[in-house]
Amino acid sequence: MDKGRRNFFKLVAAGSIGAGFTPVMPASLANISSVQPTKTNIADALNYPRNENSLPGRYPGRVVRITDNKSVAGNIIQEDAVFGMLREGMMKLTGSGGVSSAWRQFVSPGEVIGLKVNPIGGRLLSTSHALVGSVISQLEESGISRGNIIIFDRRKKQLLDAGFTPENYPGIKIMGTEHVDENGSYYNEKGELYSLSRIDRDWFYWADCEMEYGENLLPHMVNQGKYSYFSKIVTRQLDKIINLPVMKNAGASITLCLKNLGYGVITNTSRLHSTLWAETSAQVCAFPPVRDKVVLNIADGIKGCYDGGPGANPQFFTDYKTLLLGTDPVAVDMTGYDIIIGKRIKMGRQDDFSDAGLRQMVLAGQLGLGVAERERIDLRTIGRSS
Repeated sequence: MDKGRRNFFKLVAAGSIGAGFTPVMPASLANISSVQPTKTNIADALNYPRNENSLPGRYPGRVVRITDNKSVAGNIIQEDAVFGMLREGMMKLTGSGGVSSAWRQFVSPGEVIGLKVNPIGGRLLSTSHALVGSVISQLEESGISRGNIIIFDRRKKQLLDAGFTPENYPGIKIMGTEHVDENGSYYNEKGELYSLSRIDRDWFYWADCEMEYGENLLPHMVNQGKYSYFSKIVTRQLDKIINLPVMKNAGASITLCLKNLGYGVITNTSRLHSTLWAETSAQVCAFPPVRDKVVLNIADGIKGCYDGGPGANPQFFTDYKTLLLGTDPVAVDMTGYDIIIGKRIKMGRQDDFSDAGLRQMVLAGQLGLGVAERERIDLRTIGRSS
């Protein structure tokens, strides 16, 4: 047994994995992840002690699924309905009698809160402004000032293109690791990428693979080689992170909580897609800048897709009219997987559920980041209208 796995099981034995959470992995699931194709530095992540905020957070395995058929009308998302869904979902998740007390379980006044959105689908299919606006309003109601809220992602241009602009979110900081200036340039007057000053070389995900990027792709990757550096937004600027992915497919798998974080907070990601897609989604989340700061996951399924993801292909859009809430990103992803893949099967895009599509969740479960076994997920459902 290697050093990283020894340290992991020492942490389990010590009861230090998130609120006494102990990962369990039946052989049927463990076999999915029995071989890792490429070496990484995941053992480094496992050497860091966990704390009270570490994933899977306050409520391991608990997921709230809240659906409102009135959340979309005439193909338009209804902001009032989404606000109410979020309010009820937060109280159901936490058992609190009020929305402010629910939010205060995760955030406190004076903390800097990051909202990790997914803007990759542009204005057609990114994290909805109805959800983001509702989160901000309820954070403010709970004592968090707008000046302490940052909407962020890896790519600044995609944020702007999706409508996450200072004009639409006055008083909220809009930040991307891959920075572009007001003239649309990724380079400063010295010919250097702005992004190089926005990465933290003390925190990295190393993987024994690399890819050479051309001049058009390099600004979006920031660096080449075998190191993917974490964004300073995550490592230095935020106290807590609220993860707001969109319910989308990626072939026979999904891009939800784990993927939104794993590929959204590091550089040099294209090299990781061919052999380490699932590993990156899971393993990056095991590093302290993510593991110890992500306190809440709210999957946006008001509008989503079942094919053609994670891009925006309108012929495959669907109105799930659903939000999934949980502190446990693995349990939320497992729940989202069943919804999205179930829709794919119904629409004839695949014949049955595929174990291969579970790989990122299984790996994350083995890393102590959450519950990947359906029978251990505490799913609490709310239907707001018929």
